[in-house]
Amino acid sequence: MNGHHGTALLDLSGVKKTFRTPDHKERTVLEGVDFRLAEGEIVALLGKSGSGKSTLLRIMAGLIRANGGTVLYRGQPMTGPARGISMVFQSFALFPWLTVQENVELGLEAQKVPRAEREDRAQEAIELIGLGGFEGAYPKELSGGMRQRVGFARALVMRPDVLLLDEPFSALDVLTSETLRGDLLELWDERRIPTKGILLVSHNIEEAVSMADRILIFSSDPGRVRADIPITLARPRDTESAVFRQIVDEVYGLMTAVARTGTAAGEAITIGYRLPDASPGKLASLLETVAEPPFNGHADLPALAEVTELPDDALFHLYEGLRVLGFARLAAGDIFLTPSGRAFAEADNDDRKEMFAEHLVRSIPLAAHIRRVLEERRGHRAPEERFLQELQDYLTGDEAERVLEMMIAWGRYGDLFDYDYNTGLLELPEDEEEDEEGDGEKPPAADAG
Repeated sequence: MNGHHGTALLDLSGVKKTFRTPDHKERTVLEGVDFRLAEGEIVALLGKSGSGKSTLLRIMAGLIRANGGTVLYRGQPMTGPARGISMVFQSFALFPWLTVQENVELGLEAQKVPRAEREDRAQEAIELIGLGGFEGAYPKELSGGMRQRVGFARALVMRPDVLLLDEPFSALDVLTSETLRGDLLELWDERRIPTKGILLVSHNIEEAVSMADRILIFSSDPGRVRADIPITLARPRDTESAVFRQIVDEVYGLMTAVARTGTAAGEAITIGYRLPDASPGKLASLLETVAEPPFNGHADLPALAEVTELPDDALFHLYEGLRVLGFARLAAGDIFLTPSGRAFAEADNDDRKEMFAEHLVRSIPLAAHIRRVLEERRGHRAPEERFLQELQDYLTGDEAERVLEMMIAWGRYGDLFDYDYNTGLLELPEDEEEDEEGDGEKPPAADAG
């Protein structure tokens, strides 16, 4: 069923959400979000972690309020949690001291549904989701997949009009998540659940393409819808078919384009650039994979995802890291190593460190800034707090900490600076300090911008 013609279940226009950081700065997480979930459709929302997708879901569930724009549920403004909307979370969030039956009944109890009806409805939902016989079990006695089924039963027992799924399969292994997805789609396609619309937040591109009638691609900082891709293939979808692979490719291409738009070509990045979550070891290992056969320096992203067996979200952080450092470029769902990227892959460990340091200082203003501060200070050391405060002009407290932590990992890998975990001090590497004292060679980064 294609829902574009259906009535709008959820209608968002110009939605904005800002949060106050602990130091009272405003941070905009969502801005100008327009979205419509029509009756009869499954929509998947893809975007990097931190792009505000979960915040958006909570606004749609009525759990938090938007600061701007309008949120309508079946034409009515949303004023609080809506009765017809249920949510399934990534973490199973079950009460360990309650049985499966009691966990499933919770929401009905809150709605003051009489006991006999509660028991019948819970029983029905438990059967529906394939947990018959486990009513009396406690969460700790169940596998991860079964615990997530309880999460689904708890949502379905409310007979929701709209089901919001916040990465419900991401904590499960591949086989388990495939089975659970298949079961849910079967209930939906055979209309065995009263649900009229499903919105799925996912990190997994194949999952989105196999489930959704439409995929929305979300950009970050602030989050907004960047692309809307309709998928007209009949379900169940053949994940090996050429058409399916082509759509997956197209989505990868758009996702990497969106990942880049935060720092579009030619646009200078600032000290507050959000470093991707990508350890130097993993960056090096991905470079090697792309450099070696069968890829030989140019890989199709879905094929690379298959070979590395890394989740899409982790890969997007690595792609962004290689791109911003100038070791690779991304185009149309493919990754190409630059000449420096190839040289890095072929170099030995010491040369790699040196190349990494050069690229780091050239590409990432924060790295050049830390390096310069350490060179200029007597004793060549500075407390991390100093840099954290500067970052908090650009980022929330948590994000500033994450970025500085990543920066320290990158800087240490390239021997740009050292970090003392006991004192929280950043300092120039010891051998360089001696050079400076003895007026020896200047370290490679001293003249960087």
